[in-house]
Amino acid sequence: MDDAGTTRNSLPREIQPGVLVCPDEVAVARAAARQFVEWAWQFIAREGRFSVALAGGNTPREMYRVLATVEFRTQVDWSKVHLFWGDERSVGPDHVESNYGMARRELLVRVPIPPANVHRMEADRPDLGRAAEDYEEVLRNGLQLDSRGFPRFHLILLGVGRDGHTASLFPDSRRLRHTSRWVSTPTVSKLHTRRMTLTLPVLNAAYNVMFLVTGAEKASILQAVLDGKTDPPLPTQLVTVPDGRRIFLVDEAAASLLAREALSKPFRASPPGGKSKEPKG
Repeated sequence: MDDAGTTRNSLPREIQPGVLVCPDEVAVARAAARQFVEWAWQFIAREGRFSVALAGGNTPREMYRVLATVEFRTQVDWSKVHLFWGDERSVGPDHVESNYGMARRELLVRVPIPPANVHRMEADRPDLGRAAEDYEEVLRNGLQLDSRGFPRFHLILLGVGRDGHTASLFPDSRRLRHTSRWVSTPTVSKLHTRRMTLTLPVLNAAYNVMFLVTGAEKASILQAVLDGKTDPPLPTQLVTVPDGRRIFLVDEAAASLLAREALSKPFRASPPGGKSKEPKG
């Protein structure tokens, strides 16, 4: 098999608990799509639906492109998949910076998902606070709640910003941990704009959270996030998923500064709702 074939078909290796490494961004996208399909089968078989919060960014874009190929899209019962978003910019759905717009171009128009199963964040509305309340109602009608009363996604896709932010939870965000809200509209001071985002308690209520991290420019922040010594902790570090599984799916470039603690079996998904074996912190 040639090098390209090896990259496309290689399984991620777990180098630290919950940290899975692929050779490059293409392999990360394929591994993420493969994991999406596997969890879709598991949750649809168990609960009759698969509820996912999508992310924006270049790495998820590649994953969506892979999911839209014949190889992957035919393995999913899209009539039972419900798609939501982890965060959204205050732009219209056709704007080049819209997370929804990107997912629509790369995935939604290429798979047979019913329009009623697609639940975009309307962060372009002038009444952004009311729009957030309306999105909470969408979540209330579409998701089961955990023991604390927060909606529980089967899968949340996330990225890691160079400053350690995830979704639209930034290091200077107020009340990251102590909020009863499901959806908030933080002001991103350095960008002089507001966004809509799921809150930290909702991220932590998920069955599975999968961070997609690629590129050498993310190596330093990934090392800082996983080192766990940042004070105050970065938003990404606060996503611990206490009753589910948190994994980081990364490429070799992003993992270049990480210690290789354990190289053993290729990663396999846990059963739906299975707890992560990684340390929380």
